[in-house]
Amino acid sequence: MTDSSSNSSKPRFELSSLWMGPGRIVIVLALIVLAFALMRPDTFMSFANIRNIGMAGAILLVMAVGATFVLVTAGVDLSVGAVLVFSGVIAAKVMGALGGQGWDVAAIGLVTAIISGTAWGLLNGVLVAKAKVPALVVTLGTMGAAQGLSWIIAGEDLRDVPYELGDNIGVGSFGGVPMLVIIAVVVTIIGGILLTATRFGRHTLAIGSNPLAAKEMGINVDLHLIKVYALAGMLAGIAGILSLARYGSTTIGGHATDNLQVIAAVVIGGTSLFGGRGSVFATAVGVLIPATLASGLIMVGLNTFWRDVMVGIVLVAAVYLDQSGRRLTR
Repeated sequence: MTDSSSNSSKPRFELSSLWMGPGRIVIVLALIVLAFALMRPDTFMSFANIRNIGMAGAILLVMAVGATFVLVTAGVDLSVGAVLVFSGVIAAKVMGALGGQGWDVAAIGLVTAIISGTAWGLLNGVLVAKAKVPALVVTLGTMGAAQGLSWIIAGEDLRDVPYELGDNIGVGSFGGVPMLVIIAVVVTIIGGILLTATRFGRHTLAIGSNPLAAKEMGINVDLHLIKVYALAGMLAGIAGILSLARYGSTTIGGHATDNLQVIAAVVIGGTSLFGGRGSVFATAVGVLIPATLASGLIMVGLNTFWRDVMVGIVLVAAVYLDQSGRRLTR
């Protein structure tokens, strides 16, 4: 009986591991790339197009790294796009007041954006951890507040962006690789190490798996959740200054769907909506899927709205596989 029971449970475990593993999303991306490369071999795999795909996903990836930590704790942050906008508005206001040009002004703008984003993240964290308001409600509220305050403070899109910031970061490159992509890769590497090889990451995973057990282990769950949301806010602030650098404007109305794109990328990358499991590096692949689809659809002459349809299908499939894998391991 023991052997039979052991044998029957083994294939279920292997199937669950296959479904829930991050390798599936790499295969999906590879198939998408292969399909478009075969349809447009002369243009899709060109360096210029690969560069464009990377730049399209870089700013979203910076926010998605923070969102990965939030979702690993079984939380959610709908405010990242609005926090990006708010941070960009405050940074543009400060840089404009200081004269608008020079590396010193750009550095102050960066610090301002980081402080602004972190402040919103701290507010989210305190309301979720201490006030015990559901994260969905908290971040939906701060999303509206940050977006509204951005319009109140700015009145219109601001363009007080130092040339140094736009020329060197927004459209600049190093060794042919866009600086935006380099920054996003560095953030991803740091985030990946933080989640997988540090006490902070282990505590994040433990809280997502079982917050009560984590508390019994001596983890200050409330304080840690505040730190996680602060991290997400800080990265949204950095994304705000990167957006300013790329577009030369606050683009207040251009980030309405950033939160959904970020969450979709994280979930498609294999991070569980139920917490306890996630990978920053798989999130990077999840970010590349919508960017690759958008580029490929344009090249084959289809409306880019099909990208949203396809991403939606992949997102629902990812959640379904996550749920199926959890049922199999019970």
